[in-house]
Formats: sequence, C-alpha cells, structure tokens
Amino acid sequence: MSTLSEVETTRTAESVGPPRPPSGESGNGGFGGGNGGGGFPERFASFPVSKERLGVWLLLTGITMLFAGLASAYIITSRTPFWQSVTLPPLLWANTFLLLGSSVTIERTRKHIRHDRQEAARVSIALTGVLGLAFLVGQVLAWQQLVAAGVYLPSTLHSSFFYILTGLHGLHLVGGIAALGYVWARIVRRRYSATDHEPVSLAAMYWHFMGGLWVFVFLLLILV
Repeated sequence: MSTLSEVETTRTAESVGPPRPPSGESGNGGFGGGNGGGGFPERFASFPVSKERLGVWLLLTGITMLFAGLASAYIITSRTPFWQSVTLPPLLWANTFLLLGSSVTIERTRKHIRHDRQEAARVSIALTGVLGLAFLVGQVLAWQQLVAAGVYLPSTLHSSFFYILTGLHGLHLVGGIAALGYVWARIVRRRYSATDHEPVSLAAMYWHFMGGLWVFVFLLLILV
C-alpha cells in the first residue's frame, strides 16, 4: 500500500510541475514564436514596403513640398503691382515634348523587364537617358536665349522665378539621369529578372514624377 501511495504522489507532482508559457510565446518571456527568438509577433516582423521604395516616396514628398511652396509664392507675387512678365522662349515647348517622350520610353523599359526582355529594356532605358539629356541641353539653350534678350535672374520677378524653378527642376532631373545610368548598368549585367526588378520600377516612378512636375511648372510659368 505504501508503495502504491508513493507512485501516486510522484505522478501528481509531475503533472503539476512548473507553469508552461502560453502558446506563441518563447520560454524566456519574449514575443516571438516558439523558436526562442524575442521581438514582435511575426506579422510585425517585416515592413510591407521596402526601404528603397519608402526612401523614394519620402524624396518625392520633399520635392513636392519644395515646389508647392515656390508655386504658392509665385502666384501670390504675380498679383502684386511690381510684377512684369517676360516672353518665354518657344524652345520650351520642344523641351516639354522631349521629356514627355522620355516618359514613354521609361514605361516601355518597365514593360520589357517585366517580360524579361533584357536587350529591349537596355535600349529603351538608354533612349530615356538620351531624351533626358536633350531636355537639359534645351533648357540651357532657353536660358541662353533669355540672356541674349537681356533677361537675367534679377531682371524681373517673373524672370527670377523662371530661372529658380527651371534650375531646381533641372537639378533634380540630373539625379534622375544618374539613377537611369545605374539601372542601365545593372540591366547590361543582367541583374534583374521578370520577378526581381524593383530598382527599375523606382527609377520609372521618379522619372514620371519629374515629367509631371515639369508640365506643372511650365503651365504655371505661361498661364499665371
């Protein structure tokens, strides 16, 4: 009888034992799964947007705020009695079509890479860069035409805004051309595939934004 009593006592003690951690928690009190790693639950382990895409979004947000502020100042200043409009070079129309055409070629680049057409993507993104450079050359020529007409940065409020807005846009477009060169080099080395080409999409996003921004600036300069 005593032996049976001792066996029952032993089984009772084993069944009680130390408390087990709840399901989904590690034994050290962390928030991880049952693998012993701490941290947040698995659904918070990764951000749904890559850090590269988030960085581009933040960059575009900053550029938008910059040009929105300048556009607001332009509109307010244009209502003052000191405003004197200047005649803008017709060359700006040709430059606009060049930049819009480059948006078509960069979109074709994205389409080609999605279908893993590496050679076609390489050609179309190179053409995008050439059109972007042609746009910048055209902008410089437009500046030279204004200078030849005696219109300088401090000549009038209108000319001041023209040089500032077009100069800032051109500076940001240079950054876009540098990004195109980086993507082009990686396409040449076949670093992208139909399922892995996020830098191509980000470069296209930035380039489309630059095209839309120029249309906004151009209309602002000729209509207000």
